[in-house]
Amino acid sequence: MSVEEKPVAPFILGLLGGILILLGAFMMSMFAFGTVNMMGMGMMSGTMVGFSGVMAMMMGYSFAFTVVGLASGAFVILGSVMLYNRPSESQIWSALILTFSILSIFGGMGGFMVGLLLGVLGGVFGLVWKPSSSAQMTGFHRPNQPGGFSESGI
Repeated sequence: MSVEEKPVAPFILGLLGGILILLGAFMMSMFAFGTVNMMGMGMMSGTMVGFSGVMAMMMGYSFAFTVVGLASGAFVILGSVMLYNRPSESQIWSALILTFSILSIFGGMGGFMVGLLLGVLGGVFGLVWKPSSSAQMTGFHRPNQPGGFSESGI
């Protein structure tokens, strides 16, 4: 019975990136479900009136951005777990991690930008990851072969 190699580094990077993206989306959701008066913008006057109008308009879209951020974080975590559990499909899951990590910039603040970076690194490392095979072993690992060691030491 052979032990299958697993892409541990891409898994850990993607998982940490997904967690940070989810945290960024949760932070963004505090603005999505808040009101302008909760943030103290109802009392602003003068030149700040234009700013509060822009903030109120942006808050109308923040719910959609929050949903995008939560979905991005969930898909990055799902892709990382599936990458670890099914290393034979590493290309598919790594592409999912990479895609939703980049998409998180719109919805989850990119996981404070650190989640975006970790997710992209995990996705790229997963795309280039290849399991080692017995064909890659050198002559030193095969006894009684030219260039390898034999039991007699000769």
